[in-house]
Parts: sequence; C-alpha cells; structure tokens
Amino acid sequence: MPDPIDWLIAGLGNPGPEYEHTAHNLGFLVVDRLAERNRIKVSRKDSMALVGQGSIADRRVLLAKPQTYMNVSGPSVNGLLVKYELQPGQLLLVYDELDLPWQSLRIRPRGSAGGHHGVDSVIRSIGSTDFPRVRLGIHGGSRERDGAKIVLSGFKRGQKEELDEMLDYAAQAVESIIAEGVEMSMAKFNRRAQGPEEEE
Repeated sequence: MPDPIDWLIAGLGNPGPEYEHTAHNLGFLVVDRLAERNRIKVSRKDSMALVGQGSIADRRVLLAKPQTYMNVSGPSVNGLLVKYELQPGQLLLVYDELDLPWQSLRIRPRGSAGGHHGVDSVIRSIGSTDFPRVRLGIHGGSRERDGAKIVLSGFKRGQKEELDEMLDYAAQAVESIIAEGVEMSMAKFNRRAQGPEEEE
C-alpha cells in the first residue's frame, strides 16, 4: 500500500503550447520548478490533470497541473482530493493574481476567489474556501485595462529575466508551507514588488 498523500499542490494554468509562456500559466511554471527542485516527475494522467508524487520536507506530496483549462480547473482538483482522500485544508493552490504587482507574492490561509475564475471553479467544486494559496502578482504596471489581454499575453523581455528568480522564490514559499506551516511562511515570504510600494 503506497504512503498516503499529505498535500495536493495544484498549479493553475492552461494546457497547450500557445499558453505555455503566458502570465496565466505561472501556477504551472511553479509546479514545474517544484518538480525540478525536488526530483518529482509530473507526467502521469490522473483526474484530468498531469500529476507526479514525491516528497517535500519529508511529507508526501502530489504535484498537479489540471489540463481542463483555467476556468474549469475545479472538477480536476476535486477529483484528486476525493481520490486521495484529502481535506480542502490539504490543498495548496498556486496561481497568478492580476490585482497584485509583478513579482509580488502573497500567501493566504483561506479566502474568496477575488474574481479569479480558476479559483472560483475550484471553490465551487470542492465546496470550501478553507485552503491555503500562493498568489503571484502579474500586473506589470501597464495602462492596459483588458485583464484577459494581460493574463494571456507573453512575458516581456524584462519579465523573462525576472521570471526565474520569481519561480524559485515561489517554489521556496511552497516548500516552506509544507515544512513550517502557513503562518510562519506568510511572515517570511509575503512581499511586495520591487520599486514603489503598492498595496492590494
């Protein structure tokens, strides 16, 4: 009998090469970085997601990238929770956040979807808002008002250079949540973007 899973770490994004390097796929990119750092292969299909099992900080984790498109991520995440007999509090959701400036990171222990359709789908499917999440700021300070255009456009050259550091920082935040808990990780990792201070 395999060891039970302690955490489901699900990154939100859109499948397909046309979305691969867009801001809306930061959740996928963080899962990829976690997989790389912790030698976990995320390639098996399970509950409409690509998944991989392994260990982070001596806890058994399931990394997942739902393949159902962002706005209907919920059924895939819920399917994994049910299959592995996990409670909502054992789900850690990682996703992009249009309301936060580029490169900022916020860990929250629970909360509403805040207008994020992927998170809304997860909340409706699992019937709970009581799960921790890591939100990654993607607003680059442009005057662009069309949210869809911002989240689905490719990274600008300057952002690509900063992306690597951002993915490492987000992966470390997730590892800290698994090792030390949400509260301590919030104190350590919640940060504003570099430059002018902006609040949510």
